Amino acid sequence: MNPSAHGIPSDIVSLADHEAWAQQHVAPATWAYVQGGAANEHTLAANTAAWQHLPLHPRVLRRLDGGHTRTTLLGREWPSPLIVAPMAHQKLLHPHGEAATALAAAAQGTGFVLSTQSNTPMEEVVPLVLNEAGRGPLWFQLYWQAPRDTTLALVRRAEACGFEALVLSVDAPVNGVRDTERRQGFRLPPGTHAVHLAPPPAAATPLAGHSRIFDQLLPLAPDWDDVAWLRSQTHLPLLLKGVTHPADAQLAIDLGADGVVLSNHGGRTLDTVPATAQLLPAMAHTINGRVPLIVDGGLRRGTDVLKAIALGADAVMLGRPVLHGLANAGALGVAHVLRLLRDELEVAMALCGCRTLANVSKELLNLPD
Repeated sequence: MNPSAHGIPSDIVSLADHEAWAQQHVAPATWAYVQGGAANEHTLAANTAAWQHLPLHPRVLRRLDGGHTRTTLLGREWPSPLIVAPMAHQKLLHPHGEAATALAAAAQGTGFVLSTQSNTPMEEVVPLVLNEAGRGPLWFQLYWQAPRDTTLALVRRAEACGFEALVLSVDAPVNGVRDTERRQGFRLPPGTHAVHLAPPPAAATPLAGHSRIFDQLLPLAPDWDDVAWLRSQTHLPLLLKGVTHPADAQLAIDLGADGVVLSNHGGRTLDTVPATAQLLPAMAHTINGRVPLIVDGGLRRGTDVLKAIALGADAVMLGRPVLHGLANAGALGVAHVLRLLRDELEVAMALCGCRTLANVSKELLNLPD
């Protein structure tokens, strides 16, 4: 039974349950695309494990009445620190795709980032979010397109639609080596494509002694000069997603970036990169509150979100669990995933003696000096 026909089964009570249900009903090749990571998937596994291995050290007997999960990002207050990460090709999981995800996120007070590789045009998604009074932030994710005019055209569309910030992904100039995906022979089905992008030209065969990656793909990839140019071309806040090294975070801030998303692309690009939970303290130290710091990668429990805030993040992005909910029950499934996580966050805050996120600090984590 697919739960989408009958609501959410009563035995789905966690994000792990949603994952188990989805795996039963999603085609194996699509599941490999959604779940798979790069190479031997060390980073993929480490992302989740790192949060779980951080012990909490709660405080008790504190006054908690009037508590809440509200947070401030880019000068505006939002209902919670939860944001749906940009994810491609959501119609692989449900016919309503990104529209269902956006609608659910808005209803749950969760932020939403639409991917450049969406199957649903931005003009159809934005109206589902902007008029929801209790929604979270609405951002558009950019994959750099050469020449610059092509990227700029996407930026102008995003501005006209009403997006409130741009999120430039900087960690995937080429795709990672995804063995799980390749073993299953994943291919996009006919009619499924990234609606914001022109079809890519057929790849030419490299000349003898030349590399398709270094000679054909990487010349089209962005660099720091392109980031500076993009910052000069739009009034929207600009965040860089996929930054893992503190030195790159500093460069981003020096060039006027308005935020940093600490991300290893869910373990999908370069394997053996450390888990984001391990990288977060050094990144928070470098940024030191100058711009918002957002983290993603392996968050599966409200306690994980609490730990991310304690380590210095201002908000978190959630990826694969949202797709699990989407596969299970469309917008209802996504809403259920987001509600479960927010409820768990409130419980974790209460049991750790934190009335608001401003009360969350490293004191909660039983870390060595």
